[in-house]
Amino acid sequence: MGDNTSAAREIAAGYATEGSALELGTVLIDGQADPTAKVRIPFATLNRHGLVAGATGTGKTKTLQGLAEQLSNAGVPVLLADVKGDLSGLSRPGEDGPKIQSRAKDTGDDWVATGFPVEFLSLGGSSSAVPIRATLTQFGPILLSKVLDLNDTQESTLGLIFHWADQKGLPLLDTKDLRSVIQHLTSDEGKAELKGIGGVSAATAGVILRALVNLEAQGGEDFFGEPEFEPADLIRQVDGKGVITLLELADQAANPKLFSTFLMWLLAELYEDLPEAGDLDKPKLVFFFDEAHLLFNDASKAFLERIEQTVKLVRSKGVGVFFCTQLPTDIPNAVLSQLGARIQHALRAFTPDDQKALSKTVKTYPTTKNYDLEEALTSLGTGEAIVTVLSERGAPTPVAWARMRAPRSLMAAIGEQAVTEAAKASTLYPKYGETVDRESAYEKLTARMAEQEAAQAAPPPAAVPQAPAPAPEPRRQKEQPGMVSEILNSPAAKSFMRSAASALGRELTRGLFGTKRRR
Repeated sequence: MGDNTSAAREIAAGYATEGSALELGTVLIDGQADPTAKVRIPFATLNRHGLVAGATGTGKTKTLQGLAEQLSNAGVPVLLADVKGDLSGLSRPGEDGPKIQSRAKDTGDDWVATGFPVEFLSLGGSSSAVPIRATLTQFGPILLSKVLDLNDTQESTLGLIFHWADQKGLPLLDTKDLRSVIQHLTSDEGKAELKGIGGVSAATAGVILRALVNLEAQGGEDFFGEPEFEPADLIRQVDGKGVITLLELADQAANPKLFSTFLMWLLAELYEDLPEAGDLDKPKLVFFFDEAHLLFNDASKAFLERIEQTVKLVRSKGVGVFFCTQLPTDIPNAVLSQLGARIQHALRAFTPDDQKALSKTVKTYPTTKNYDLEEALTSLGTGEAIVTVLSERGAPTPVAWARMRAPRSLMAAIGEQAVTEAAKASTLYPKYGETVDRESAYEKLTARMAEQEAAQAAPPPAAVPQAPAPAPEPRRQKEQPGMVSEILNSPAAKSFMRSAASALGRELTRGLFGTKRRR
């Protein structure tokens, strides 16, 4: 026991000091926990990102719950994707019991039941939470191509469609706007407008339109539109505690790819909106990216490069990102290498593929004399994890087999009725609760078509006698003073310059993922 205690404290010595970090739990050696050997993540390194991984039922969700609680207590807002709907208990104090007291004793935690400020948001048309939406113009062609599962050629065509709509001042707010623009660009009139910059083939247009129909059938029609969600609403405090935003899947369960891509959109928007922050004592926001494998599955090389760049750059804006998935191998190496904190719950190794994943996972950890990691990763109990983080000096800490501390909030769902009541009482509900359908591409193109049909149906105008042509003025040898100024200040010239500047501005304000920057 003495040797175990000494080894546990030696491991814990590499971790952060109390008060400057999140407490994960305590070190275990040969199944023995030392309540004084704490495992912590320094607040200052949270914007170096992290990974929470593990098989279903190993305690991964409770780890996320505990991290969110401590961040909120420290005044740091949190976004959690509540895919299974079982994190709503964060808003209520937890229930004491023998298991809680046993875990508190093992982890040296002075456990007190506590509730936290929670905002319930839903992607699309759920009636139980505040619905949030994005316009297609803001979402951009690159992320939409990922949602629609388009190939490179189809993605390029979609980019051309967005480019044309931007130039023409046609807002793509919802799916009917995009459908009407595609139909217009495959008509004779639309083909003429695209002459010189490429075109939209009927076959490619058909693929995109069919993908749109499938998206609408899966609830995407409720998601795309206005009022558009402003990511700044994630960064709030209540009575000094950071607001925990829970984003539920709602009616998007049939299309989890839309859910994961929407999270990437939010992250890209935060990068575009937030000012440079430099080195902070603690982050402005911590972003938990659940079901992360859905984002990376079948992603193109260009898409993966944009993810890597966004994750790298958003660090300087004071945002920490934790990817949550079952296996570390779900995350591409270029992204995985940027994740400073690793919390790995138990892995299962029932198949040859599982064994390969286990071996690869072991190689992502520093070498250790205290554990056989391959054996440890398959032997972890529920609520235990293999952990390494970045120390306050920025160096990887020793590998620790940690018993994670218990959440202080309710470890159960509070029910749909309670979520609905909380959402209706939210300050965000008046802002996002009702759908807005203003004039956009669909209405403008429909009006243009109606005007053309009316003009074709109207009788030809009667002939008007022409007046004799005026005699030509003598040719000026030199322009009058101020003539150029008068031309530039004429209403026609001003209108042209405004249009040109507006089109140029639209083309220059799309970010890394083709998302349109806010003004």
